[in-house]
Amino acid sequence: MSCLYHSHLLINTGDNPDRPDWRITRRWLHNLYRVHQRLCMGFPCAAAKAEDPHFLKPYSPSNFAHVHQSRNTDRGFLFRIDPLPGGRTIIVVQSAIEPDWDYAFHNAGHFLSAPPQGPAPFDLQPHDGNRFRFRLVANPVYRAHKNTVDQRGQKIEEKWVKKRLPVPATDEALRNWLERRAAPAGFAVEKLSLIQPGYVYFNKSGKRGEGHRLRSVRFEGILDVTAAGDFRKALESGIGPAKAFGFGLLSIAPA
Repeated sequence: MSCLYHSHLLINTGDNPDRPDWRITRRWLHNLYRVHQRLCMGFPCAAAKAEDPHFLKPYSPSNFAHVHQSRNTDRGFLFRIDPLPGGRTIIVVQSAIEPDWDYAFHNAGHFLSAPPQGPAPFDLQPHDGNRFRFRLVANPVYRAHKNTVDQRGQKIEEKWVKKRLPVPATDEALRNWLERRAAPAGFAVEKLSLIQPGYVYFNKSGKRGEGHRLRSVRFEGILDVTAAGDFRKALESGIGPAKAFGFGLLSIAPA
């Protein structure tokens, strides 16, 4: 596995009385499209950074296209928003290239309640049989077909056929989804200590009424590595869809 970089961004959500701009931060944090856009700014292309070293020009997606438009494991990034005790929030970022958070937040320092921690290199080499504690926030969905039956035992309406629908928010359905994803990702779920379903929100236009929500499920537990090569790829590329909206980052620690 190539070296990855881990960063931790402590977000200003109102725990510091000397930072009254926390309301702006909470609005930003609530729209995952804007969060992803800001994190992309930590990965400017070399030409853009050379021409605008202090990031004074207006934002242009083309200056960050190598991570904004690509899901390649050699240049993309994953992130997850984690709640902390006391109402605080942290954003965990895993990237294939080293980010420049000073560049990304130079004009948005009010979003942060402390200097970024990292990026720190991460070069874990797992082996078959290793056991880890894990945390994953995923977007469990399934593809509906003509004969798909919903939770009420009725056939899915025609308009939903071939569309991605959220997996029912039951422990059994969500566990089954994770176990199906785990096998090709080189691990087996030994124990699930947390299955926490919910939704997250994003709005690309910023206009009222044009937002969307996605199924979000937080999984925590113990896993066993069954195929180290596949597991390394899963750590790099993430689990499940909607990675641009804070899903898929598989974090592990010794069990």
